[in-house]
Amino acid sequence: MVKEFLSQRGVKYEERDVSANAVYAQELRNSGQMGVPVTLINNQMVIGFNRAGLESLISQSQAGERPSFGAAVADASKIAAKMGSGTASGAFVGKVRPGSVAEQIGLTAGDIIVELNAGNIVNASELENALCTLGKGSRLSLVLLRDKKGWPWKGCINTLSAVINQPSANS
Repeated sequence: MVKEFLSQRGVKYEERDVSANAVYAQELRNSGQMGVPVTLINNQMVIGFNRAGLESLISQSQAGERPSFGAAVADASKIAAKMGSGTASGAFVGKVRPGSVAEQIGLTAGDIIVELNAGNIVNASELENALCTLGKGSRLSLVLLRDKKGWPWKGCINTLSAVINQPSANS
């Protein structure tokens, strides 16, 4: 499961078979761990298939490698509920940082992102997870709802595209 999980996230890894290599087996014993798999990311150890632990370490290790998106987003459904306008799906853009990838691609506050690179986005965490897979040089295509008339959203569907060329930065 760990190999499949890392592969799906584009993380390169080295597999070490402790049953076939005495040096690797000794390294495992020296670490004090007897369970497998043991996953090391930036010298941080994750024992077993701990999805949350692996996600956290992958995000930390990739933070310096991937550009910041530069938009504050929230669940569109929560914003719609606060405004008493029924249901909405997607990631609501609350603020766009000047000079960011989000600004360069043309996002504005109030947009609702419903698709990223042909994958549906139903909430803010899905958008963040999808963005985590992108790096400098990646193509970015968003489908969003944009309506300056307010809720409920009855505006047009827009598609924005760009190539991420911005250097890494914190979100």
